Amino acid sequence: MHDDLSPADFPLTTTDKLRYSDTDRQGHINNAVFATLFETGRVEIISQIERHAEVSDREFVLARITIDYLQEVHWPGTVTIGSRISRVGTSSLTVEQVIVVDETVCARAESVMVQIRTSTRRSEPFDDAARGFFDTLS
Repeated sequence: MHDDLSPADFPLTTTDKLRYSDTDRQGHINNAVFATLFETGRVEIISQIERHAEVSDREFVLARITIDYLQEVHWPGTVTIGSRISRVGTSSLTVEQVIVVDETVCARAESVMVQIRTSTRRSEPFDDAARGFFDTLS
């Protein structure tokens, strides 16, 4: 992931409201909450993939996530989560994401999601429709 990221570099954005319960003893948003905020962005990708895919017996599992914490985030407020696909494998996607507050990138993440067949719980290659859609999010 690049160090000079801008929110404009991400084709898919969504927002999430920070909750008082997201704070910790230091008064900032707890580090564990960042994983949930990044999940919000990944779910946006997954829901769009499901609308474009040719088959329905598929779902995604998270195989890996790496988070870099760059700035503290404080309650109250909202965050913008930017997401883009940086790599497409046979059955996996690498997703780059940022959490932005007031145009400042406060955290970034890279995660790998694997598409599995629901009935077998084994990895399943992407169909052509899904691959075509991925191009719009890179």
